[in-house]
Amino acid sequence: MYVNAQERTDERTALLLVDDDEIFRARLARAFQQRGYEVTTAGNYEEALALAQRESPDMAVVDLKMPGRSGLELTRDLHRLDPTMRIVVLTGYGSIATAIEAMRLGAVYYVSKPADADDILAAFARAEAPPLEPGPEYTAPSLARAEWEHINRVLTDCGGNISEAARRLGIHRRSLQRKLRKYPPRQ
Repeated sequence: MYVNAQERTDERTALLLVDDDEIFRARLARAFQQRGYEVTTAGNYEEALALAQRESPDMAVVDLKMPGRSGLELTRDLHRLDPTMRIVVLTGYGSIATAIEAMRLGAVYYVSKPADADDILAAFARAEAPPLEPGPEYTAPSLARAEWEHINRVLTDCGGNISEAARRLGIHRRSLQRKLRKYPPRQ
Protein backbone atom coordinates (compact mmCIF):
# COMPACT_ATOMS: atom_id res chain seq x y z
CA MET A 1 0.00 0.00 0.00
CA TYR A 2 1.61 3.24 -1.13
CA VAL A 3 0.19 6.43 0.34
CA ASN A 4 1.65 9.87 -0.21
CA ALA A 5 2.59 11.70 2.98
CA GLN A 6 0.24 14.58 2.14
CA GLU A 7 -2.67 12.14 1.62
CA ARG A 8 -2.38 10.48 5.04
CA THR A 9 -5.61 10.90 6.93
CA ASP A 10 -4.85 8.81 10.00
CA GLU A 11 -2.05 9.16 12.51
CA ARG A 12 -0.33 5.85 11.75
CA THR A 13 3.44 5.92 11.68
CA ALA A 14 4.88 5.44 8.19
CA LEU A 15 7.63 2.86 7.93
CA LEU A 16 9.86 2.07 4.94
CA LEU A 17 11.09 -1.54 4.92
CA VAL A 18 14.06 -2.30 2.62
CA ASP A 19 15.32 -5.86 2.18
CA ASP A 20 16.29 -7.84 -0.92
CA ASP A 21 14.79 -11.07 0.48
CA GLU A 22 11.22 -10.88 -0.83
CA ILE A 23 9.75 -13.49 1.51
CA PHE A 24 11.36 -11.99 4.63
CA ARG A 25 10.32 -8.48 3.52
CA ALA A 26 6.67 -9.52 2.99
CA ARG A 27 6.52 -11.36 6.34
CA LEU A 28 8.03 -8.43 8.22
CA ALA A 29 5.77 -5.92 6.42
CA ARG A 30 2.71 -7.93 7.47
CA ALA A 31 3.92 -8.01 11.07
CA PHE A 32 4.38 -4.22 11.13
CA GLN A 33 0.97 -3.66 9.52
CA GLN A 34 -0.63 -5.84 12.20
CA ARG A 35 0.99 -3.56 14.79
CA GLY A 36 -0.61 -0.49 13.22
CA TYR A 37 2.18 0.83 10.99
CA GLU A 38 1.70 2.14 7.47
CA VAL A 39 4.32 0.10 5.59
CA THR A 40 5.94 0.61 2.21
CA THR A 41 8.52 -1.88 0.98
CA ALA A 42 11.48 -1.83 -1.38
CA GLY A 43 13.95 -4.45 -2.54
CA ASN A 44 16.97 -2.27 -3.38
CA TYR A 45 18.62 1.12 -2.99
CA GLU A 46 17.07 2.86 -5.99
CA GLU A 47 13.51 1.74 -5.23
CA ALA A 48 13.87 2.69 -1.57
CA LEU A 49 15.25 6.16 -2.23
CA ALA A 50 12.48 6.89 -4.77
CA LEU A 51 9.83 5.78 -2.25
CA ALA A 52 11.40 7.85 0.53
CA GLN A 53 11.39 10.96 -1.66
CA ARG A 54 7.73 10.39 -2.54
CA GLU A 55 6.37 9.02 0.76
CA SER A 56 8.48 10.74 3.47
CA PRO A 57 8.38 7.88 6.03
CA ASP A 58 8.86 8.47 9.76
CA MET A 59 10.97 5.34 10.20
CA ALA A 60 13.04 3.01 8.01
CA VAL A 61 14.39 -0.52 8.42
CA VAL A 62 17.31 -1.06 6.03
CA ASP A 63 19.06 -4.33 5.22
CA LEU A 64 22.85 -3.92 5.13
CA LYS A 65 23.70 -6.34 2.29
CA MET A 66 21.72 -5.90 -0.91
CA PRO A 67 22.57 -6.34 -4.56
CA GLY A 68 23.87 -3.09 -5.99
CA ARG A 69 24.36 -0.23 -3.56
CA SER A 70 24.62 -1.19 0.11
CA GLY A 71 22.36 -0.47 3.04
CA LEU A 72 25.04 1.84 4.48
CA GLU A 73 24.82 4.03 1.38
CA LEU A 74 21.04 3.99 1.64
CA THR A 75 21.20 4.90 5.33
CA ARG A 76 23.45 7.85 4.53
CA ASP A 77 21.19 9.08 1.71
CA LEU A 78 17.94 8.58 3.66
CA HIS A 79 19.43 10.57 6.55
CA ARG A 80 20.48 13.35 4.14
CA LEU A 81 16.98 13.34 2.62
CA ASP A 82 15.26 13.62 6.02
CA PRO A 83 17.44 13.98 9.15
CA THR A 84 14.40 13.34 11.39
CA MET A 85 13.79 9.87 9.89
CA ARG A 86 14.69 7.16 12.40
CA ILE A 87 16.63 4.35 10.71
CA VAL A 88 17.48 0.88 12.00
CA VAL A 89 20.01 -1.15 10.04
CA LEU A 90 19.22 -4.88 9.88
CA THR A 91 21.82 -7.44 8.89
CA GLY A 92 22.86 -11.06 9.00
CA TYR A 93 26.51 -9.98 8.79
CA GLY A 94 26.93 -8.08 12.03
CA SER A 95 30.23 -6.58 13.09
CA ILE A 96 31.22 -3.78 15.41
CA ALA A 97 32.83 -1.82 12.56
CA THR A 98 29.69 -1.83 10.40
CA ALA A 99 27.49 -1.00 13.41
CA ILE A 100 29.65 2.04 14.16
CA GLU A 101 29.62 3.07 10.50
CA ALA A 102 25.81 2.70 10.32
CA MET A 103 25.39 4.92 13.39
CA ARG A 104 27.82 7.48 11.98
CA LEU A 105 25.80 7.61 8.75
CA GLY A 106 22.51 8.26 10.54
CA ALA A 107 21.11 4.97 11.86
CA VAL A 108 19.66 5.07 15.37
CA TYR A 109 20.31 1.38 16.01
CA TYR A 110 21.73 -1.79 14.46
CA VAL A 111 20.00 -5.21 14.71
CA SER A 112 21.41 -8.60 13.71
CA LYS A 113 19.25 -11.16 11.91
CA PRO A 114 17.32 -13.24 12.66
CA ALA A 115 15.05 -10.49 13.94
CA ASP A 116 11.31 -10.03 14.02
CA ALA A 117 9.10 -6.93 14.20
CA ASP A 118 9.25 -6.87 18.01
CA ASP A 119 13.08 -6.96 17.97
CA ILE A 120 13.16 -4.05 15.53
CA LEU A 121 10.59 -2.02 17.46
CA ALA A 122 12.60 -2.64 20.64
CA ALA A 123 15.67 -1.26 18.83
CA PHE A 124 13.76 1.92 17.92
CA ALA A 125 12.67 2.22 21.56
CA ARG A 126 16.22 1.65 22.89
CA ALA A 127 17.50 4.34 20.54
CA GLU A 128 15.12 6.89 22.11
CA ALA A 129 15.83 5.87 25.71
CA PRO A 130 18.38 7.85 27.70
CA PRO A 131 21.75 6.13 28.12
CA LEU A 132 22.17 4.02 31.22
CA GLU A 133 24.53 5.27 33.87
CA PRO A 134 26.70 2.61 35.50
CA GLY A 135 25.91 2.17 39.17
CA PRO A 136 28.52 3.14 41.75
CA GLU A 137 28.66 -0.45 43.04
CA TYR A 138 29.89 -1.87 39.71
CA THR A 139 33.32 -3.45 39.89
CA ALA A 140 35.13 -4.82 36.88
CA PRO A 141 35.90 -8.54 36.98
CA SER A 142 39.45 -9.54 37.73
CA LEU A 143 41.75 -10.52 34.89
CA ALA A 144 41.69 -14.14 36.09
CA ARG A 145 37.86 -14.14 36.09
CA ALA A 146 37.74 -12.61 32.59
CA GLU A 147 40.18 -15.28 31.35
CA TRP A 148 38.12 -18.07 32.96
CA GLU A 149 34.88 -16.74 31.39
CA HIS A 150 36.54 -16.44 27.97
CA ILE A 151 37.89 -19.99 28.15
CA ASN A 152 34.45 -21.33 29.06
CA ARG A 153 32.75 -19.33 26.30
CA VAL A 154 35.19 -20.73 23.70
CA LEU A 155 34.73 -24.24 25.10
CA THR A 156 30.94 -23.86 24.82
CA ASP A 157 31.30 -22.59 21.24
CA CYS A 158 33.31 -25.74 20.48
CA GLY A 159 30.58 -27.99 21.89
CA GLY A 160 32.78 -29.10 24.79
CA ASN A 161 35.60 -30.32 22.52
CA ILE A 162 38.76 -29.58 24.53
CA SER A 163 41.17 -30.13 21.62
CA GLU A 164 39.28 -27.70 19.38
CA ALA A 165 38.95 -25.12 22.17
CA ALA A 166 42.70 -25.37 22.89
CA ARG A 167 43.44 -24.87 19.18
CA ARG A 168 41.19 -21.77 19.04
CA LEU A 169 42.71 -20.37 22.23
CA GLY A 170 46.25 -21.04 21.02
CA ILE A 171 47.27 -23.07 24.07
CA HIS A 172 48.20 -26.70 24.63
CA ARG A 173 45.34 -29.10 25.37
CA ARG A 174 46.84 -30.13 28.73
CA SER A 175 47.23 -26.50 29.81
CA LEU A 176 43.57 -25.95 29.00
CA GLN A 177 42.58 -29.03 31.01
CA ARG A 178 44.54 -27.71 34.02
CA LYS A 179 42.84 -24.32 33.78
CA LEU A 180 39.42 -25.99 33.58
CA ARG A 181 40.06 -28.02 36.76
CA LYS A 182 40.45 -24.82 38.77
CA TYR A 183 37.44 -23.22 40.41
CA PRO A 184 36.26 -19.99 38.85
CA PRO A 185 38.11 -17.00 40.32
CA ARG A 186 36.15 -14.54 42.43
CA GLN A 187 34.95 -11.35 40.81
